[in-house]
Amino acid sequence: MERDSSAEDEEDRRNLISQDEDVKHLHSPTRSAFRIDELHSSVRRRFRLHFNKRYLLAILLPLPILILYFSTDVRNLFPSDSRFDHWRESELRALYLLRQQKLGLLSLWNNSQLGTENLSSTSLLEDLKSNVLKQISLNKEIQQVLLSSHRYGNLSEFQSDFQDPNFGGGYGFGRCRKVDQKTSERRTIEWKPKSNKYLFAICVSGQMSNHLICLEKHMFFAALLNRVLVIPSSRVDYQYHRVLDIEHINECFGRKVVVSFEEFSEAKKTHHMHIDTFICYFSLPQPCYVDEERIKRLKSLGISMGKPEPAWVEDIKKPNKRTAQEVQSKFSSDDNVVAIGDIFFADVEQDWVMQPGGPLAHKCKTPIEPSRLIMLTAQRFIQTFLGKNFVALHFRRHGFLKFCNAKRPSCFFPIPQAADCITRVVEKSSASVVYLSTDAAQSETSLLQSLVVLNGKPVPLVKRPPRNSAEKWDALLYRHGLEDDSQVQAMLDKTICAMSSVFIGASGSTFTEDILRLRKDWGSASTCDEYLCQGEVPNFTADME
Repeated sequence: MERDSSAEDEEDRRNLISQDEDVKHLHSPTRSAFRIDELHSSVRRRFRLHFNKRYLLAILLPLPILILYFSTDVRNLFPSDSRFDHWRESELRALYLLRQQKLGLLSLWNNSQLGTENLSSTSLLEDLKSNVLKQISLNKEIQQVLLSSHRYGNLSEFQSDFQDPNFGGGYGFGRCRKVDQKTSERRTIEWKPKSNKYLFAICVSGQMSNHLICLEKHMFFAALLNRVLVIPSSRVDYQYHRVLDIEHINECFGRKVVVSFEEFSEAKKTHHMHIDTFICYFSLPQPCYVDEERIKRLKSLGISMGKPEPAWVEDIKKPNKRTAQEVQSKFSSDDNVVAIGDIFFADVEQDWVMQPGGPLAHKCKTPIEPSRLIMLTAQRFIQTFLGKNFVALHFRRHGFLKFCNAKRPSCFFPIPQAADCITRVVEKSSASVVYLSTDAAQSETSLLQSLVVLNGKPVPLVKRPPRNSAEKWDALLYRHGLEDDSQVQAMLDKTICAMSSVFIGASGSTFTEDILRLRKDWGSASTCDEYLCQGEVPNFTADME
């Protein structure tokens, strides 16, 4: 028993006394009363050591907390009332969007009940795709609203969901994709003129856009008749060299197919300039659709000619459809210089002529296009004010009321109705801005601007501003003295419209038709291009005089 007690005491000493060198002698089996004092002294030292460590720990423990406090915005740990308000606002906005999505999906479901036989319609399929994409886009917006209330976190996982290449790099743009013009399937003829055979172009109908269409048709006729086309003189027509690059046309065909009037005059300087054959495409309302005043102006250039004679009975108000073979049989001649008068209203192989790129074989997108100066100026304006994705609107008003009301139905729309139509196209295109090409009064454009609103926000209607030396987008025109030329300004408007993502045109306007031609030829035409309020009639039409 004594040995057991001694063993227990020894074990107690091991638990209480450190194994340090200064107390190793306590493990001696020889025990005395004097050693007890040493034991007590050792215990006191051990107690003081533990006390010192706890005191040190109490001092050091708050330091990390203080560091964390001063390195962290405590307000983020304890949200303020404004943060809670923002959260509540985001949640309410998300709920509203979810309700809109529900209504959109219900509408989509109801429309799908029309029957599967209608799905063969291209327009219905396009509408279905558009609505599905719209709902996906709305779902994206809901997620973004909910995520916006959270400051931290990696959102790339959510954002990458909307970069699916199957949707053209992002939702919302699939509806207004580019039109495949299938230019490889064009039906064309070669233009290989005889160098000493000329077709003298005469264009008198309407404004510049009409004359450009007239010139384009003259090019087709010249190719059919194997002749070089003479561009009209600026003394009797527009200054084409200011808006077109004549040499660009020749480069497209790889040979001399058009000449300016000055070049023609130089080639004929050793001979008297004479129109050998003046045979008219149109006989009514007057031969060649050329009046006596125009004949006098042509003669003032030093040109002589015989009396214009009709090739057949043809009225500009009711033109007959003609074939290329008919043109060749009626207007072919061995004479050096031939004129056929104004052919703006001619209807010859219309499907052929209206192809993307036209009916003639060439190596360009289109032979008749704006000059390089105008093209660069348009690009600089777009880069400055519009950006890549914008809608262009040709909003013709001046003189259009009477013109449109003579038609049934009219093509002149009240501004509130027009604004609704424009807003729908903007929504489809996902554009944020509209380029406005118009002759409308300020009172009309101001009202239009106030009514074109999408998702509670006004859509800016941008017009070209007056000349400002601080802006450099139009510096090229200024340096070449073209900034005040009305025809250059009109062609600049056309070019900007032709470069837009989506174009809204004015039905019955040749200005619009020339823009559509450029868009088709350049490959910028969109599936969302349309005439203003296409498929609708004005909700109010005034009586005729």
